[in-house]
Amino acid sequence: MSENSKNLVIALIKYNCKVNESVSKALKPFGVSFQQFNVLRILRGQKGVAANLSTVHERMVNRTSNTTRIIDKLSDKNLVKRNICKENRRKIELFITNEGLKLLSVIDTIVEKTEDKATQKLNEKEKEKLIALLKQIND
Repeated sequence: MSENSKNLVIALIKYNCKVNESVSKALKPFGVSFQQFNVLRILRGQKGVAANLSTVHERMVNRTSNTTRIIDKLSDKNLVKRNICKENRRKIELFITNEGLKLLSVIDTIVEKTEDKATQKLNEKEKEKLIALLKQIND
């Protein structure tokens, strides 16, 4: 590994930790973890269409083996609803509840401010360039 490669990877890891910490701190007063927030956004993006566990897992920012546990916690908080599919009783359909949508509408603004603060040292052109570069190495 070249020195630049090593420094880049370290910088990315440090920045990832910094952003995760900031977002997690912003979410804490709402009793929602970063991963739970991610699941809620995924389900909101379904626009009322059912999602299954594998769909949610595939779209998560941080894919972990505890997706079921995350859904359980959101269900316990009445933020996510589980339905048993009528055509296939082994299939579970996941939906965001109205309470989940209301919570997201409040949290979104706070997370946006946190994200803006985390990227405030870059202008819009620099952000676009960095996004393109990260997509290039992420694909």
